[in-house]
Amino acid sequence: MKMKWIISALVPLLLLVGVLGWVLKNGAGIEKDPAAPIEVLNIEKIKMTNSGFELSVSNTGPKTLEISQVIVDDSIWDFTVTPSPVLKRLQDGTVFINYPWVEGDPHGIKLITANGIVIESGVDAATLTPELNWDNFLNYGFIGFYVGIVPISLGLMWYPFMKRFNRKWINMILALTVGLLLFLFIGTLADGFEIGAEAPSILQGNMVVIIGAALTFLLLIAFDQYQRRKQEAKGYSPFRLSLLMATGIGLHNFGEGLAIGSSFALGSVALGTFLIVGFTLHNITEGIGIAAPLLKSKPRGRDFILLGTVAGAPAILGTWFGGFIFSPILGALFLGIGAGAILQVIYVITKMLIDDHRLHREPSVSWLNLTGFTVGMLIMYFTAFFIK
Repeated sequence: MKMKWIISALVPLLLLVGVLGWVLKNGAGIEKDPAAPIEVLNIEKIKMTNSGFELSVSNTGPKTLEISQVIVDDSIWDFTVTPSPVLKRLQDGTVFINYPWVEGDPHGIKLITANGIVIESGVDAATLTPELNWDNFLNYGFIGFYVGIVPISLGLMWYPFMKRFNRKWINMILALTVGLLLFLFIGTLADGFEIGAEAPSILQGNMVVIIGAALTFLLLIAFDQYQRRKQEAKGYSPFRLSLLMATGIGLHNFGEGLAIGSSFALGSVALGTFLIVGFTLHNITEGIGIAAPLLKSKPRGRDFILLGTVAGAPAILGTWFGGFIFSPILGALFLGIGAGAILQVIYVITKMLIDDHRLHREPSVSWLNLTGFTVGMLIMYFTAFFIK
């Protein structure tokens, strides 16, 4: 009986393998040469050195390809490729071009395969790519500290002022926090899609963002329910909710660090400086949101230090990552995880507000809460003007 059950599963599988093998071998009965070779070569990163350009490339097409020619600024130029000009499917390589680039000037680069497929890229304003050394490491870390930990800590300092609010006003601040987080959730997804689009198409960067967000949200919900059953807890403690919020915001701030670090790495110093100022103003409001759940408790000073570090320190890591080892697909994954964590916090706070209103026999949505939610969205919208 058991053997019949196993065979019933294997027969459809074997038939499927046979059908797919026949299609691959015979082309489903249609014999026609492709109109043009199918070759996809991704230029993932351009590094500028004292001797020229170093291009990190990846063959993401279906077949082996060969890089046969390089054109820089409309001139054919000598080059070398490691490990070889012939790259197998999904193989990575590095193209070295000895070229006297000019500081601040734009340069266009074209790679041409043996079949005549042209892959174009370039730099808008040439500048030496920062090397991973102690001075740059400290400088990038200081930028992340200034953008992440400092503004969030300043926002947390609003706690004594908000502590005097009554229950309805505390709920309004929590609703304001939901507005802040919803804006961050949408912005994190958008940033993830933008970075994911830069990854090789075969890796499906946008789907990585969606999968990362969905799995993170579901895993956090499942873990929360498991903890409640295990501890027989009725809900989140104020500090635990703030810590959860700080974690989600921290993953979002990792993405901010990515943007700043990669801007400096690509030579866009003016853009990087602009992002530093914008994100610093933007992130003060995040500190206010993290402090909101603590209004119903008496936190210790070290609690604020921990929350500020959890929410702000990822900006330091993001700046290092973006400046030295940026990868579009990993950036998309981290931002997807951040979006999922933020969505779970939104769910928890919203549920907590609804339960509190039911306990006091009030409407689930009050005008005061709606006003707080709207103000939270508008605050994030207008402070975003300093970034875009």
